[in-house]
Amino acid sequence: MTPSVIPSQRSTGLDSDPELSRLLASHHEGYALTREFYTSPDVYERDLDAIWRQGWLFAAHSCELPKPGDFVTLDVGPDPIVVIRAEDGTVHALHNVCRHRGSVICTEPCGHVAKLVCPYHQWAYGLDGRLVAWRGMQESLRKDDFGLSRAAACEVEGLVFINLSPTPSPFETARDCLAPLLKPQGFRKAKIAKSVDYLVSANWKLVWENNRECYHCNVNHPQYIKANFDHYNQDDTSARIREEMLEASQRTAEKWVAAGIPTHSQTGMTPFPDAERGIWFSANRTPLVDGWVTESMDGRPVAPLMGDYKEVEVGTLRIRTLPNYWNHSSSDHGVSTRLLPVGPTETAIRVWWLVDENAVEGRDYTLARLLPFWQLTSEQDWLICERQQKGVSSKAFRPGPYSTYKEYNVQGFIQWYLKNLDLSRVPGA
Repeated sequence: MTPSVIPSQRSTGLDSDPELSRLLASHHEGYALTREFYTSPDVYERDLDAIWRQGWLFAAHSCELPKPGDFVTLDVGPDPIVVIRAEDGTVHALHNVCRHRGSVICTEPCGHVAKLVCPYHQWAYGLDGRLVAWRGMQESLRKDDFGLSRAAACEVEGLVFINLSPTPSPFETARDCLAPLLKPQGFRKAKIAKSVDYLVSANWKLVWENNRECYHCNVNHPQYIKANFDHYNQDDTSARIREEMLEASQRTAEKWVAAGIPTHSQTGMTPFPDAERGIWFSANRTPLVDGWVTESMDGRPVAPLMGDYKEVEVGTLRIRTLPNYWNHSSSDHGVSTRLLPVGPTETAIRVWWLVDENAVEGRDYTLARLLPFWQLTSEQDWLICERQQKGVSSKAFRPGPYSTYKEYNVQGFIQWYLKNLDLSRVPGA
């Protein structure tokens, strides 16, 4: 269920540029961030304004909103949002806050409505957020002045993104890069087999950093390393393993091209991330270890083929969008993970398992075979993040150096984060 913890709203001490400058200056290139970035309520408020209320956020899957009137809700920090499909088929993102006296309107995590009706005084809104009824109000007021506050919303091949900024950055570049890679997966023709919600006692940045490296994988992810090459790195990869990786990459890339399955090298996917160039998204297709055709416990298929795939051996499609989404998808199923900030040391996380829309549970797949690979891997990571949060909260914590072999993606994320935090101080940035 959607977390109910609402951080207090107050002015932030980081509105003072000298204080933010001190924190930014405290960071040493190639080292982890200082404690305040993971614990301070003021930094959390700055994160909300500079990152979460400015960038494109993954909100939902299109298959969760198949018909007009279908909706899902989510909380971006203290901001409740409803994402709903309107009569014309488009998806709208609306602030889930009545324009009368501020009550939350949609109180369930998902559902279907003919119109949005506030439970407090029954002000009613159309599926596009227009005010359509307000019993007991004086005739001198105009309904057009009191529609729900809007946020931007865009769909790309079955994924729904929203942006809370009054002047959102363009989505077209992300759509053009992601769409060709996403299309064969068939998320538009998928269904949710299962979703699981977690409230993780760790700052959202710690969760993201954990996802961006496999330095920890050998010891912490016994299931994951059987299927993937990530845990092998430049400094510890034997000649045999390196040769195996190169051969698998070459063989599978040739096979994908022959089958008409796009790869990131064909779609012009740009380096990720890059705050100055506005690059907050990335996707690639990568081979699995020989003997594994899907990310399951034994490497064998756990559901029917998805989308446009004609055979099972398509590797894994990996998607990442800052600040809150990643996905690993095999030929037979996909697994999406969404982060939402709850407070300085808490993150709400939802994990979805997707299968083909026509797959029938008990006949074509079972949750007992579909879930374990990524449920185990995810929960192993949440435990790691909670342990790290406890450690970085200590006054004894001192930032350590990143491994140039294994943590370069973490360092890239930190550079992106700090750049966006710094840009938030520049008028009009």
